[in-house]
Amino acid sequence: MLLTFFYDILITVGDKVNVLDHKCPKCNAVLKYNPHGENFKCEYCRSEFTIDEVTAYEEANNKVIEEVETPKEIDTYTCNNCGAEIIVDENTSATSCVYCKNTAIIKNKLQGKFNPKYLIPFKNTKEDAKEAFKKLGKGKILMPKAFNDKKNIDEMSGIYIPFWLYDYNAEGVIEADCKKIISWTSGDYRYTKTDTFLSTRGGSMKFVNIPVDGSKRFENDIMNSIEPFDYSELKKFNYSYLSGFLSEKYDVTKEEAESDAINRAKNSFIEKMKDDMTGYTTVVKTKDSINLSNISDSYVLLPVWMLNIKYKDKIYTFAMNGQTGKMVGNIPIDKKKAIIIGISIFVCLFLILFLLFWVIK
Repeated sequence: MLLTFFYDILITVGDKVNVLDHKCPKCNAVLKYNPHGENFKCEYCRSEFTIDEVTAYEEANNKVIEEVETPKEIDTYTCNNCGAEIIVDENTSATSCVYCKNTAIIKNKLQGKFNPKYLIPFKNTKEDAKEAFKKLGKGKILMPKAFNDKKNIDEMSGIYIPFWLYDYNAEGVIEADCKKIISWTSGDYRYTKTDTFLSTRGGSMKFVNIPVDGSKRFENDIMNSIEPFDYSELKKFNYSYLSGFLSEKYDVTKEEAESDAINRAKNSFIEKMKDDMTGYTTVVKTKDSINLSNISDSYVLLPVWMLNIKYKDKIYTFAMNGQTGKMVGNIPIDKKKAIIIGISIFVCLFLILFLLFWVIK
């Protein structure tokens, strides 16, 4: 699923793939973005640089993006570190070499309409994500071995997921049947009185940064579960932030994604109006009239740590918000382990009772 699609062959149009790596100004090794320091750190000479310092160095040295000729039938890039040729698919904008693990940003996948306006940089490292996953499984004695296997956990990958953000002005009115239920006891009888009211509420609201997942590869339920992101930390897009991470470009257009944003805005408007109908036992919306006007929309990249583990021919996906550290995912129960533990407990209890019987006797 997630970690295999980078190596699928794809029929594509286009003759060149632009590969962009950021080199250390001191030793020329590949730089990677450091989420904790919010800067770039060289793993070889241990030097650290801000994004402005890296940009200034590359501009001063007139860094040229390497252009690699590719056959028209496939889309590939050549690793600048070890020279291996890696096959990628049409939606991969940053990937890693399967041999030396060096990451590469494929610049022409992030140009034109695919050029993000903003992104939120990673704040959590791979070690943070691995620890969060281990914490998720802590105390789960029926967890299958595969979910505690170091090799599997080490496959945790940091990926920038494409999202659309929408801003709306909303105006509308809702009607609801509201019931006020009162119960009391008198003598041997209990009485219930139900009063029904027709309630109307109207108003206007402004919605800012309603997110919708822009990738078909990732399940919407998972992406929704790791929200919210702090959009006050959005930064103007810069290729440098992708260094050391994988990335996708959108394959869900803003027109296709907008229906989800509209539904979220309308549902939020309705719930807010219902919250204002206080003093009732139940509130059931019967009618609504809501008008939305689109203020703006933006294409952005959001940081997510992802891990896929295969167990009994099923892929279990875990995701962590790369900004807040919120981890989601379901760990299955090992039925064989459950049976063994159940039998063991039964045998132990039987032996204890048997010994107590003979001691008392």
